Parts: sequence; C-alpha cells; structure tokens
Amino acid sequence: MEEFYRIRRLPPYVFEQVNRAKAVARNGGADIIDLGMGNPDLPTPAHVVEKLKETVGKPRTDRYSASRGIPGLRRAQAAYYARRFGVKLNSETQVISTLGSKEGFANVAQAITAPGDIIIVPNPTYPIHVFGFLMAGGAIRSVPVEANDAFFGALERAVLFSIPRPIAVVVCYPSNPTACVASLDFYRELVAFAKKHSLLILSDLAYAEVYFDNNPPPSLLQVPGAIDVAVEFTSMSKTYSMPGWRIGFAVGNEHIIAALGRVKSYLDYGAFTPVQVAATAALNGPDDCIHEMRATYRRRRDALVESFGRAGWQVPPPSASMFAWAPIPEPFGPLGSVEFSTLLVEKAGVAVSPGAGFGEHGEGHVRIALVENEQRIRQAARNIRRFLETGPEMLHNVVPLATRR
Repeated sequence: MEEFYRIRRLPPYVFEQVNRAKAVARNGGADIIDLGMGNPDLPTPAHVVEKLKETVGKPRTDRYSASRGIPGLRRAQAAYYARRFGVKLNSETQVISTLGSKEGFANVAQAITAPGDIIIVPNPTYPIHVFGFLMAGGAIRSVPVEANDAFFGALERAVLFSIPRPIAVVVCYPSNPTACVASLDFYRELVAFAKKHSLLILSDLAYAEVYFDNNPPPSLLQVPGAIDVAVEFTSMSKTYSMPGWRIGFAVGNEHIIAALGRVKSYLDYGAFTPVQVAATAALNGPDDCIHEMRATYRRRRDALVESFGRAGWQVPPPSASMFAWAPIPEPFGPLGSVEFSTLLVEKAGVAVSPGAGFGEHGEGHVRIALVENEQRIRQAARNIRRFLETGPEMLHNVVPLATRR
C-alpha cells in the first residue's frame, strides 16, 4: 500500500536506532542509565496530587471538559504571567489550555499554516517545532539557535530570499536541546524585526522555571507590543513535574489564540476536569516545590559536569533547562551522534539523545537529560570512563551506520 501523504513528509525517526539498542540491552538484563528522554523523574507536588484525589468522582467532573481549559485554570495562568513577568493577560481571549505544549505547537501549526507556507525555525531544535509545520503542509527555513547577531543575520536572509515570504518564526529559550538562553534585549530586537516584516512569533518557554544562575529567563511578552504579533507556549511538565498529566498553555495574541481554539474545538474536549483543577492548584499554590525542583536539577547538573569531566568528557555546564548539550568526545567524533549514542548504550549502559535528532546542525553533539539522581549520574560517568579508555579502535564490532540498518 502506498504511504500516506503526511506520513511521507516525515523523515525517518533518528532516535529509533538508540531506542532499539536500549530495548535489546534491557531484554538481555542490562541496567541502562537513561539520560536520553527529557522525562522528569521528580514526584508531582503532594498538594497537587491531593487536589486531584479530592476532585475525582465529584458530580459532573467525569463529563466532557472545556477544550479551551476551565475558566479557573486560565485565570491561574494569567495570574502566573502577572506575578512572574509583569504581563497582564485577558484569560478569556489571550489564554488557552493545551494538552501539553507539544500538542499546542502541533495545533497552532494546523491553525496558521497554508500549504507551502514557510516557517523559520532554529536548528537544532525540539522536533515538534519542525514536524508540526511539515505535517500541516508547510516548509522550513533554518536559522542558528544562539540568540545573537548570527541569528538575526540568518533571519534577515530568510526573509529576503525565501519565496514565498515566511509567515512566522519559532524561538525556544531556554533552548531544547542546547540550553542556550535569550535576553530581553534579544526579544526586543526580534519583536521589532517581526513587525517590520509582518512575521508572527511562536515562543516556546517550557523551561522558564528551570534555571541555575539566579537569572530567570524572560518572557517574549514582556516586550511592549509583543502581543501584537506573538504567542508563547508554556507547560506544567517541567515546572511542576507533571509530564504525564499533559497540561500546557498558549498565551498572547488574541487572533492566534482564537484560531488555535477553533482547531482544538474540532479535535478535543480538553484535559480531564480533575487534572485541570489540580493544575489550577499548582499554579495558585506555594512555590516551594519549584525551588526544590530547581535545586535538584542544579545538583544533578553539577554532578554531571564534575563526574563526566573526571571521566574524560568535558560537558559545558548549562545555565538553564534540564539538559546538557555536549560535544562528542574525541576521538569518537567521526562516528557521528547516532552511532556514538548507540555505542554508549551497548558498551557503557548509558543512553543519551543523538544531536542529529534535533536537526542537521545538532550533529557532533548529544543531549544529556538530568533525569537520574546524582548517584546514578556518577555511575554513568564511571561506565563512560571505561568506555572512553577503550578508544574507537578497540571497538572491533562497530559497524558503520550506513550498513547497520
């Protein structure tokens, strides 16, 4: 049977080779220290879980919920933006709940993209930033991920030399996967550029609360007038360790929020009402749990950088996010990120994400997620040290990637 049109537009899943290696190793009884998927392992705060238990089974909570999010949840998100960023939002027209920020990006792509529309996206970046628009029929033009002059140089070239002219630009800071951050001055320049060239801005701020240097990442919407052209996506997954609960938000420009709401109204009835009530309790509740989460990830970051460094792998310390973006250590660079990541599973019992999975300019790096405790991270470093000491010339059963399928 011929492949379906939208499926044909999706490239092969780069992470699949590493996933297969993990499955084979685990089936053989190996203990794999999985630093690959950014899947938080910290417990959801107790008061959030208690609110869920309290709400489940109450009259009417088992019925269809609200696709845009229950009013109390949208008001709580608006209040969070006011507290954290000093940004005032109308919870009725400028806030919408999504089934995680990933779903939000996929549905906004459906809402704003016509076949052949060009979207400007950083490279490397989180895959939904690319594939959401590809599935919607759009095309991608890449720019560097670092928030600096090179970004704006590439952005200007993309606008001047793309036919048709791009309709939107995606930004993600703190970045997944690279952990780089953006300043408010960067956002000011971006908003001015977008207005000059009639671009929409889609900002992914999923890691707003995961930072380590007492320098909270700003919101794009803090820029005066940004709401005229921009929406921003946030998530409960990392801030409150609620990844499986699937609660996120899009906030900002009313026209884009309305279009997203229209698409969602055809596709879902919103998250389970008790989940939305519990998420409301998280946003309105004490922030001790956020400070504890941040401190935990900082300890893990420090343990990773220190122990991997002693093992012979110098990992740049991230200032934000729950990831480290690490160059493949010499002399393993020529293997490429997919083959190197596969070998780490097979030879060291450690899983990471190959940089190539986040775009062609991710090649030469791997993403390491801080999703194991410090003891396990140090064990991973010991395993990696033994692996690195063997050197690629001793890995006699390494098969080139092209013949390894």
